[in-house]
Amino acid sequence: MSAIRASLLCVLLCLTGCGGLSEMMGDVDNSIPPTPLISFFETAKVERVWSTKAGSGTDELYIKLTPALLDGRVFIADTYGEVAALDASSGRRIWSKDVKLPITGGPGADFSMVLLGSSEGDVVSLMPDTGEELWRARVSSEILASPREGENVVVVRTIDGKLFALDATSGERLWVYDRTVPALTLRGTSTPIIVGDSVIAGFDGGRVTALDRDTGKLIWETRVAVSRGRSELERMVDIDAEPVIYLDAMYIATFHSNVASLDLQTGSILWQRDISSHSELGVDASHVYVSDAEGNVWALDRYSGQSVWKQEKLQFRKPTGPAVIGDKVVVGDVEGYLHWIDRETGDFVARTQVAKSPILVKPTVVDDVLYAYASNGTLASYTYTDLDASEIPVPEPQTTEATTSTETVPAGSEQDASLLEQIGDIFTEHPGDDDTLSD
Repeated sequence: MSAIRASLLCVLLCLTGCGGLSEMMGDVDNSIPPTPLISFFETAKVERVWSTKAGSGTDELYIKLTPALLDGRVFIADTYGEVAALDASSGRRIWSKDVKLPITGGPGADFSMVLLGSSEGDVVSLMPDTGEELWRARVSSEILASPREGENVVVVRTIDGKLFALDATSGERLWVYDRTVPALTLRGTSTPIIVGDSVIAGFDGGRVTALDRDTGKLIWETRVAVSRGRSELERMVDIDAEPVIYLDAMYIATFHSNVASLDLQTGSILWQRDISSHSELGVDASHVYVSDAEGNVWALDRYSGQSVWKQEKLQFRKPTGPAVIGDKVVVGDVEGYLHWIDRETGDFVARTQVAKSPILVKPTVVDDVLYAYASNGTLASYTYTDLDASEIPVPEPQTTEATTSTETVPAGSEQDASLLEQIGDIFTEHPGDDDTLSD
């Protein structure tokens, strides 16, 4: 057993007690259960437009395969290699294709192609209209983020710390950017984005990098998080969420560290908040919305990072990144529910269940329609309308700063179990790599 595995085993034994680890590895689930759902008066009516089973889902592998929308179609893939295009307005299947690969990244749908990545380092490009394969390429290792295309360049992030640029016509390699990977990381990578002539990506170790799209030359690099703590587990400051661009600013979240706003042109930090998150952010003209590692949902002022509200009644429900639709914010959870939250107050306004399986990925919103994907392969679309005042019962006062579940937890176990919940028992070990990045 390597030193890292031995160290991690000792940490887990200390957290769970002598019998806790065996129970976790056996039939007994020793983790803190999701906070019970609260009752509230609904002030919005959520309507399901359509729902369909789009493949086999992610097979409980904690792989974030996110639906992609392009030109009135929804593209989705499962871990067995089935890729499908659905009509966004009806859910009707337009085409499906078996690429015969274990898909772990994607789909990415940009401009002229649908892109997928595999656990074996394969990149596949398909025609969006027919599913016809255009090309395949190979990169260095597993792909857990959606490949992206822009201006005839495809960018692919791999789990070993590399960022590849491929020719969008042929799949030929153009350049590679490489960063050292810490010894222990979350199982996930940040999806790179193409903004104008730049490629922006977040890396394990808390760094954000902007590269020239055509050459891979470094434009700027910013360290938004610094490793702290004594153990490998405590020092993880991974960036797993996709950066979000709004006007001339970029917003990024790091695990065990902070949420930050950066100047898009220079990479200089505009503000930071000490909030740990590995989920995607939601951004609108006024706010940045965050689901933190403990399950709280926050609204922060977009210009200063100051708190606007904090919804605490989803703790231990593992909410997804928040999606913004109209005047609502929506997150999915571990039991397949969508929670609709008032964008200004943080109060719950509606709730609906997509499936009895976890929702792992942030819902997608296009043209005032929300698309949610559960891990069992259920894909559904929703709209909403606000209820008239006459249709809403007079509610008792509702407090956004809610308390956590009153369920009894053995003394000393809540904090320990919470740490385990934050990483979801999903991590990746990289033997031989340094555990911190050099400046």
